[in-house]
Amino acid sequence: MAGGRLPSLRYLAQRECGRVTVVRICVVCEGQTEVEFVKTTLAPYFSSHGIWVHPSILRAPSGRHRGGRVSIERLVNFIAHEYHDAERLTTLVDFYGFEDRSGRNPEELETAIRQALVEKIGEDAQRLVLPYLQVHEFEALLFSDPSAFEWVLDEWNEKAYQRLLAVRQGFNTPEEINDRPETAPSKRIEQILRSYSKPEHGPIIAEAIGIERMRQECPRFNRWIEDLRAWGNDGKDRP
Repeated sequence: MAGGRLPSLRYLAQRECGRVTVVRICVVCEGQTEVEFVKTTLAPYFSSHGIWVHPSILRAPSGRHRGGRVSIERLVNFIAHEYHDAERLTTLVDFYGFEDRSGRNPEELETAIRQALVEKIGEDAQRLVLPYLQVHEFEALLFSDPSAFEWVLDEWNEKAYQRLLAVRQGFNTPEEINDRPETAPSKRIEQILRSYSKPEHGPIIAEAIGIERMRQECPRFNRWIEDLRAWGNDGKDRP
């Protein structure tokens, strides 16, 4: 996130929101699919709540290794680098494949990320940074409405729909679809729709489903959205 971009972001946010004060949230994303999801689905949703959301893809200080290979150290270093260029920061990275899980659950990892940030940049990280891990991965959100997979046009048919629906109905929420290498949400999709491409189809399917349906189906994701919306009410006074 180059420093020169921020004045234009502020200008655009004020123009979109009638020159009212807005809160700018940087969403640190694991990869390009998440970046597109923020742009096409999250940002339009939050703009009506006085919140200007923009993505920044996880990368090394050198600018290399964009996306993937997520660890606590890498997240903390990147957030510390971006910290002074945004009013608030959050993350959108997969729990599945997180490099140093070490038996910890998502909440424990989020707590560890926040603690490491406090040590690196100070106590303000407690209220200005919201670590979030998507359980178990981005594709879980797409199971909020299996009919939206119709955007995988060349393989879509009733049989594919019924198989996807059966996956969804096998769990209380899409967030419970497990994360073993052979049964993670993305692997289940690829077994049914072989031409499914995360960067090509993922953002389109997500946009078709919409944030409200995802909130209804995915309680953990819903809590994250509610926390971000709360920043629109009380986050306008960062020193």
